[in-house]
Amino acid sequence: MTEYRAVFDAEIVFVNGGGLSARGFRLDVPGPDIGEAAVAELLVRHLGLALVGAVEFTSFAIVEEAHKGSRGIAVTERADGAERSDRAEHGDRRADASRRTLVDLSHPIRAGLVTYPGLPAPAITPHLTREDSRAKYAPGTEFAMDVITMIGNTGTYLDSPFHRYAEGGDLASLELDTLVGLRAEVFHVPDASQRGIPAEVFFERPREALAGAAVLLHTGWSRHFGAPEYAVGAPFLSEAGARHLVDADVALVGIDSLNIDDTESGGERPAHSLLLAAGIHVVEHLTGLDRLPASGARFTAVPPRIEGFGTFPVRAFAELP
Repeated sequence: MTEYRAVFDAEIVFVNGGGLSARGFRLDVPGPDIGEAAVAELLVRHLGLALVGAVEFTSFAIVEEAHKGSRGIAVTERADGAERSDRAEHGDRRADASRRTLVDLSHPIRAGLVTYPGLPAPAITPHLTREDSRAKYAPGTEFAMDVITMIGNTGTYLDSPFHRYAEGGDLASLELDTLVGLRAEVFHVPDASQRGIPAEVFFERPREALAGAAVLLHTGWSRHFGAPEYAVGAPFLSEAGARHLVDADVALVGIDSLNIDDTESGGERPAHSLLLAAGIHVVEHLTGLDRLPASGARFTAVPPRIEGFGTFPVRAFAELP
């Protein structure tokens, strides 16, 4: 069987600064028609790199040459059998409830909380006070009933496709198996030197590892939540990064920042548009992602089952292995 290798010069830049240069590098590839983008992804995984911001080729060629046993030719497309195997390995094991460790990833909601500047803060008012309830119930029995008025975009919340698209699925349409106990693939980029998270950051893990997972972006920006600094210079997922995650068939993308998109670039929202069009849930304003491992945790974020509604707060949490 004819075998091929990519031969190239390349510059690799990391999101947290620094870089590597490759000269005359040779990498086993699966065929002659593979492009630079696919080779860049194979290169990152072959070298075991993390936090890659960009791979730029200054020369590039595919040559007919025998493979040398490289890890670079790992298949990136998930087959049905691989999916079943993954579920068998990851989906059916549950730790004893008495031994599990849960990490809360949600901001608490309180009256007056500012989640996103310009949106109304929640208001909590009594419908029935404990004092008034004493006249309605038996002696020693009392209740409090309160009314909360808030926009769906409050605290830590989930966006369904209906949030972006009139014909998209609303909160009531979401399947629980896309919200509960998802494998969490966490990318820790709190020291990134650029605001936009590029596609190259995800190259360190094969796409089959991301398929069906909750991809969580730990930027560290949640430290500013509730303060004016939270709204300025916030990290976001780049359009190319969103496309990569759509192609990888992830189930959910979460971020501990102001928005999954760059709110300072005008009215365009490419990450929302791409992810929600693909039926991928978006969770924004997470916190505590620094406590999660890169892989191995389970993520849950479930909103109420509301018809004709696109966004609502969730109690997001992770179960550690």
